[in-house]
Amino acid sequence: MRPTAESNEFRRELVNLLPKLRRFAMTLTRNGSDADDLVQEACERAITRCHLWNGEGRLESWVYAMTRNLWVDEIRKRKVRTGSGTVDVAEQDSLHIEASADKAVYAKQLHKLIMTMPEGLSSVFLLVNVEGHSYREAADILGIPIGTVMSRLSAARIRLSAMISEQTERRA
Repeated sequence: MRPTAESNEFRRELVNLLPKLRRFAMTLTRNGSDADDLVQEACERAITRCHLWNGEGRLESWVYAMTRNLWVDEIRKRKVRTGSGTVDVAEQDSLHIEASADKAVYAKQLHKLIMTMPEGLSSVFLLVNVEGHSYREAADILGIPIGTVMSRLSAARIRLSAMISEQTERRA
């Protein structure tokens, strides 16, 4: 059976989402290997369930919510099986960002700062400030009330600002 044009378009859009999806997975997993596995599982699920995508809203939001739900399931499985958690941010793989040298260094430093924030803060910050989702979309993706998105985003911005100030003072 040959894929339809609609199916091919869905797959193209999904491929275009991969860098964003990996960044989001990193905020959840805190580990490059786990993030890659999570992205692969989310893409497989999205492709096998593309017939469920109704075309309303953003495909990105649908895939992000699926990714988050898969990670929540994985955490539950780990707690039951082994009790193991996530890897410390200092041990994580670096995220490859294509940009000019200065921007790449700054982006890498900023990414490390975001990853030091607790998962709830970093995911909200990434979705709203980096990926450009609305508060409503972020709330839907994360399965939390919009007020929680606003408070977490505020806390994340304050924390990030303090961390940047601290690093700037250390360099001076």
